[in-house]
Amino acid sequence: MKHYLQFNDLNADEYAYLFERAALIKKKFKAYEKHHTLADRTLAMIFEKASTRTRVSFEAGMYQLGGSVVHLTTGDSQLGRAEPINDSAKVISRMVDLVMIRTFEQTKIEDFAADSRVPVINGLTNEFHPCQILADIFTFIEHRGSIQGKTVAWVGDGNNMANTWLQAAQLLGFKVHVSTPSGYEVDEKLAMGAGGTSAGSYQFFKNPLDACRGADLVTTDVWTSMGYEAENEERKKAFADWCVDAEMMSVAQPGALFMHCLPAHRGEEVEADVIDGPQSVVWDEAENRMHAQKALMEYLLLGRQA
Repeated sequence: MKHYLQFNDLNADEYAYLFERAALIKKKFKAYEKHHTLADRTLAMIFEKASTRTRVSFEAGMYQLGGSVVHLTTGDSQLGRAEPINDSAKVISRMVDLVMIRTFEQTKIEDFAADSRVPVINGLTNEFHPCQILADIFTFIEHRGSIQGKTVAWVGDGNNMANTWLQAAQLLGFKVHVSTPSGYEVDEKLAMGAGGTSAGSYQFFKNPLDACRGADLVTTDVWTSMGYEAENEERKKAFADWCVDAEMMSVAQPGALFMHCLPAHRGEEVEADVIDGPQSVVWDEAENRMHAQKALMEYLLLGRQA
């Protein structure tokens, strides 16, 4: 049994399979062909953090695979009434086939997985967001082919997305240029794990324009992630020069793509003419959460399919 708690939980060969499988699943979806490989299987979705894309992509995706979904929040379950998470894991995992959790601390999902009888998927934590990077890389492959040897520019907060990009770069053989304001840097030890090494897979830049120079993909996120709302005004001041604009895109490769995991705040972390411009693939990126996650759920439950 495998869990998917951070990007490092799978290897490069497994990702190659997932990207190929996601392409097949998406092709069948577009052709209105049924793909019910998870008939009679049940996914439990546990939300301690609110969501739009995570809920819709997992719920619609599981139904499209022929399965069913149970949706839980802390407000309508014992999870919000101080039941130990290990007890919840023992109970819930006896009744379903797969669990997706979107929560705060990574330790919560790790504790749940430790006592789960079924695979657990990280739908987002404060530290990592592997399903989003899975979808982002799949989107890049759709538009530009292999990401190996390419350069991704991360502009903004050194958050869960940045951490996961660093893991992906080391694992899949591309580079990440990271630019964050002072005080909001990536925690390298957290991102790479204890004893981890960059192996030249990422580089830090004080100037976001320099980070974007020659990049094949420029990507960003909101300046204030969920759970940090009290810092919003302070962050707006600190991040003022980290808004992805036309100048940053102009120094990237001519065919560079722009991505954003959404929701986006035009005029803050990205200008409207970038996110709504011809280099932006954010809507494909959002849809691909569903297709990439379908491939992931199928793989965790059934293994490789012919």
